[in-house]
Amino acid sequence: MQTESEQTKKYTVLIEGMTCGMCEAHICDVIRNTLPAAKKVQASRKHGTAIFLYSGDFDETVLKNAVNATGYTFVSVTSQPYQKRGLFHR
Repeated sequence: MQTESEQTKKYTVLIEGMTCGMCEAHICDVIRNTLPAAKKVQASRKHGTAIFLYSGDFDETVLKNAVNATGYTFVSVTSQPYQKRGLFHR
């Protein structure tokens, strides 16, 4: 059984400055390079967010610095517990 700190969480990062599909790809690359254990990384310029799954905790400042270094603006990050849904979920 996983401990609280090892539980997979869904993280949502608010990011300003994404304007195209390449921006989304850059943000996904930054997250994958900064947090190699991140899973299901996706970004949306429309919503100004990046969402990914991660087990355990990470240093938010490291991710913030990495995003800001690429020319985008890291606004905030929130998390919630993630539960994998079954094939026939509703």
